[in-house]
Amino acid sequence: MKPLIGLTAERFSSGYFAAPDRDVHGALATYLDAVLGAGGLPVIIPLNVLADDLRALYARLDGVLIPGGGDLDPAHFNEAPHPALGEIDPVRDRTELTVVRHALSDGKPLLGICRGAQVMNVALGGTLYQDLPTEYPGVLRHAHPVSEFPRQHLAHPVQVKEESLLARSLGRPIVQVNSRHHQAIKQLAPGFAAVARAPDGVIEAIERPGHPFALGVQWHPENLQALPEMKALLRAFVEACREGRRATVSSPRSAVGA
Repeated sequence: MKPLIGLTAERFSSGYFAAPDRDVHGALATYLDAVLGAGGLPVIIPLNVLADDLRALYARLDGVLIPGGGDLDPAHFNEAPHPALGEIDPVRDRTELTVVRHALSDGKPLLGICRGAQVMNVALGGTLYQDLPTEYPGVLRHAHPVSEFPRQHLAHPVQVKEESLLARSLGRPIVQVNSRHHQAIKQLAPGFAAVARAPDGVIEAIERPGHPFALGVQWHPENLQALPEMKALLRAFVEACREGRRATVSSPRSAVGA
């Protein structure tokens, strides 16, 4: 069977049927298509489930993907809001931080994209630059909004650490990436390694050594599936989910139905 991969939802209001107060929990098709194209089956994790139900849903998944989105509430890393802080969603923050902590604790494959990488870092006690242009001297332009640039616009290169999970997944040490973020990892959380950086030194990827697959990237590989290295990254994640499923099914505990 194809591995089930949970994607946390984004919440927004829809004008569908001229009802602007409709609350929608969904995921962009590019994420779903990338997971499907890599051989996985995507499942959307809604944001309004209670803790026990969230744990039960999570337990049925073979892997978790935390997509991009808005800013995290800086209260999660003990900071006051910066004037440039964007819109926050406390329910999404809570859901994603919970799911990430489960996956990191359980050894379940985890991929964080843009905001998702930041959630991974904050989940284990790291901090963020709330606004790179005002908090990081000499920073490159990292925010290339879709109102000005195509989603596949290659903004800058990243240098990938040799022998890292990311390098093995991509198959090369330097890649060109798109970039749509104004926040980034500041203080790296204990247990994570920074495995890619932009030319200005901004952390572009983190991973957790010793975990089967726990990787966060600051760019959007789901928009770059025409590039072999980005397609390989999604395939590596889905394969880790598949291997985790096989290990679970073949374990003695699973065999006796425990």
